[in-house]
Amino acid sequence: MAHTAYIALGSNLGDRRENLIQALGFLRAHPQMDVECVSSFYETEPVGGPPGQNKYLNAAARVQTTLTPMDLLRALLEVEVQLGRVRSEQYAPRTLDLDLLLYDQEVITLQRGGVSLVVPHPRLEQRLFVLEPLAEIAPHVVHPVRKQTIAALLESLRNAAGQPSSQKDTLSLRGLRALVTGSTSGIGRAIALELAAGGADVIVHGRRSVEAAQEVAGLCRTQDVRSDHLLTDLSIEQNLEPLVDKAWQIWDGLDIWINNAGADTLTGAAAQWSFEEKLRVLWEVDVRATMILARAVGRRMQERGGVILNVGWDQAETGMEGDSGELFAASKGAVMAFSKSLALSLSPRVRVNCLAPGWIRTAWGEHASPAWQQRAETETPLGRWGAPQDAARAARWLVSPAAQFVTGQILRVNGGAVR
Repeated sequence: MAHTAYIALGSNLGDRRENLIQALGFLRAHPQMDVECVSSFYETEPVGGPPGQNKYLNAAARVQTTLTPMDLLRALLEVEVQLGRVRSEQYAPRTLDLDLLLYDQEVITLQRGGVSLVVPHPRLEQRLFVLEPLAEIAPHVVHPVRKQTIAALLESLRNAAGQPSSQKDTLSLRGLRALVTGSTSGIGRAIALELAAGGADVIVHGRRSVEAAQEVAGLCRTQDVRSDHLLTDLSIEQNLEPLVDKAWQIWDGLDIWINNAGADTLTGAAAQWSFEEKLRVLWEVDVRATMILARAVGRRMQERGGVILNVGWDQAETGMEGDSGELFAASKGAVMAFSKSLALSLSPRVRVNCLAPGWIRTAWGEHASPAWQQRAETETPLGRWGAPQDAARAARWLVSPAAQFVTGQILRVNGGAVR
């Protein structure tokens, strides 16, 4: 039988972020432990101990485990040792501190083999650096002794005089695992690199170019994160569920899935296709693949939480003349409407939003005619084309803890254009 446990993580020696990331990696690798979700990282002042210590980086994690409380505590202590924890005086600086905060609703006091176990953690309700990250992932969990929710305990502590404050890095993606479809070029490539810069582990997806996928994955790894790549033709329906399965297995789950891939019917040989042929390909890649992938990922994420981001088009709502306008309005408009409904289906465990880029200078924009260049700049109040990085930064915000109260929304990244 699986039990729900909450664990506090802290570090103030060495590379604090890396220490927490590695600790989460050890926990995820344990055969009897499933890390369901992780809070943001909070920077806090040290409490007690020798003077002159560095600030701490703290977080909280929810795990499902078949371990007994004592065996779970021993597993946490082993991870501390593996990451260089040396115990000296109380509250001394440490590379890693892992505390078992809660184990279901049990109240436990045990002493076995020189190891003491007290659950709930005896100082849980006295520490902002514990309650703040814990309240982010478990606000409605009730303290089995105090009989108050974690959110209520946090509010009471914040109202007390003289408590130290914490700084939450809400844009940090450290500890999160992401996949971006169509990320070997253009907006997808920029999003993959932006997520890696934020600390996320990133799976790069492409259709057929191993070299391009490996290049982007290599660039991601320069940010001291993990990166892998998968190649799949999304126009083939039978490829879609297996892609989710393969991606899920790489790091035992995903926290972020971005459906960015879209068929290019504006450049190359595809530009000469008939309207009907372009419509077929756009349906297969932009609409069908997005819907099937998002639903498949959403089913898995509902067990542990996560974020799905789909990519639409700003003019799908306002209209654009010509074959391309009609084609993209139909396909991307479908994605945008689907995203709103999926957000309702998957709430509250999974957030779903849609990014709607405007005039972004991708491959087509680089070689567009002078008339199109002028139109893009004229229709954009900021007076310029957008860059892929503009869309990528918005995507990072939408999948980050900073946007944790945002779901079912369409965010236009178009320089203020209203047409």
